[in-house]
Amino acid sequence: MKLVCLLRGINVGGKNPVKMATLKDKMTEAGFDNVVTYLNSGNVIFDSAINEKDATLKIQNILVNDFKVEALVAVFSAEDISETGQHIPDWWGTDDKTVKHNAIFILPPTTVDEVIEDIGQHIPEYEQVDSYGQVVFWTANIKTFSRTKWSKLVGSKFYSRVTIRNSNTFKKIVQIISK
Repeated sequence: MKLVCLLRGINVGGKNPVKMATLKDKMTEAGFDNVVTYLNSGNVIFDSAINEKDATLKIQNILVNDFKVEALVAVFSAEDISETGQHIPDWWGTDDKTVKHNAIFILPPTTVDEVIEDIGQHIPEYEQVDSYGQVVFWTANIKTFSRTKWSKLVGSKFYSRVTIRNSNTFKKIVQIISK
């Protein structure tokens, strides 16, 4: 089964350093196949005979034992990520440089509905929000970013239960999966 691992909080400002090439090697040694990493921000695509939950635990152990890093590990089926990629809103991920496009992955057992309820209704004049599966698609103008509801996610009780990728990264992950 093809899986996607998204690591949260690694290689940020010199904290929680994880070399992707070394992680790839350690994951291969641990029995994962066809391991591919993308960028330094913790995006890993791989094949596994074990399910998402067991893969999550195995990768957490690799991070702790081999890197001395405790990071949030989110593992999704490639099928779920690919299907989510087919439901990207038309307005999300455009080449418009005046806006930010983020894919906010909500980590189980937390649900999208819980996070949306906590953040509150988005403000249409400043941001656009849609969701599919465990992902919230969010677009906001850079100039009015601080006026958006979803910019408050950082201070919310659910911030530790999300990991965020920009549109280019999300689209590249979907592209890698489809190969």
